[in-house]
Amino acid sequence: MLALNVVIPVAVEPLLILRVSMSNVCQVTGRRPTTGFTVSHSHRRNKRWFKPNIQKKKFYVPNEKRHVTLMVSAKGIKIINKRGIESVLADLRRRGEKV
Repeated sequence: MLALNVVIPVAVEPLLILRVSMSNVCQVTGRRPTTGFTVSHSHRRNKRWFKPNIQKKKFYVPNEKRHVTLMVSAKGIKIINKRGIESVLADLRRRGEKV
């Protein structure tokens, strides 16, 4: 028996640069991306994502005399306009969310 030292080159995967994106979850309503199908005229179905309309919005809180930045959906902005920012912030803090 003859022992041979053979070096087998191993392909090294190149480093992947991951794009860090902002969270797609509304802090007020809890809306998040859901999956579904794109349906063509011939009824062929392809998987797709339905993403909420998330905006980074700054609100002024008169009681605290400061601005608060929230990630909210369009529906969340309507809720804040209807109920008031103090009421919505109280609910967020009750849930344990850092604001």
